[in-house]
Amino acid sequence: MSLLRTDVSIDRLHERQRGKLPDWLGFRAISLDAGRLRAELDVRPDLLAPNGFLHAATVIGLADTACGYACFAHLPDNAKNFTTVELKSNFVGTAREGTLTAVATAVHLGRSTQVWDATVSGPDGKTIALFRCTQMVLY
Repeated sequence: MSLLRTDVSIDRLHERQRGKLPDWLGFRAISLDAGRLRAELDVRPDLLAPNGFLHAATVIGLADTACGYACFAHLPDNAKNFTTVELKSNFVGTAREGTLTAVATAVHLGRSTQVWDATVSGPDGKTIALFRCTQMVLY
């Protein structure tokens, strides 16, 4: 099992996202621990679908980024990076305003792949999405 890297911090993760999609979405990593990352995103009108509800891509952007940052923070010592090779999301709720929370949790931390689950919650604390992704470790 890969351990949390000591050279990866919340600040370093935020530096990496400057000018990229997570930055535009408003992704904020809040805490990083062994096997876990917690993040937030404020719902804005431009992140909604035309029907007025939260766009699924916004939720996936939050969940996938949380899992990706967690993967990056748990890469084996000689690994250079990672890429998402599979993802799945089940939507069970929505939001129109407030702050979303995503908690990414390690399921498998191998040398060639990692599997991460994320639960996305709305401002009321109720689950709005369940997410799982597989990351390929790059050497």
